[in-house]
Amino acid sequence: MQVNHEVFASKAADFLINGKTFEVGGKSKSKRQIADVKDAFIVKDDIEYGYENIIPLWHFGMNY
Repeated sequence: MQVNHEVFASKAADFLINGKTFEVGGKSKSKRQIADVKDAFIVKDDIEYGYENIIPLWHFGMNY
């Protein structure tokens, strides 16, 4: 993501990119950590499809 965007550490989750918060985790990662954060997403490994505010980790490879 750093190729095209500024990436910062987030106090609420793992990363802050363009004002959006991203929490990275495995397949069982829940939304609990970002429940009160606006514009927040869960990035999960070991899933094929995204839904709601959950994004498969492999989608980030398409940004490069």
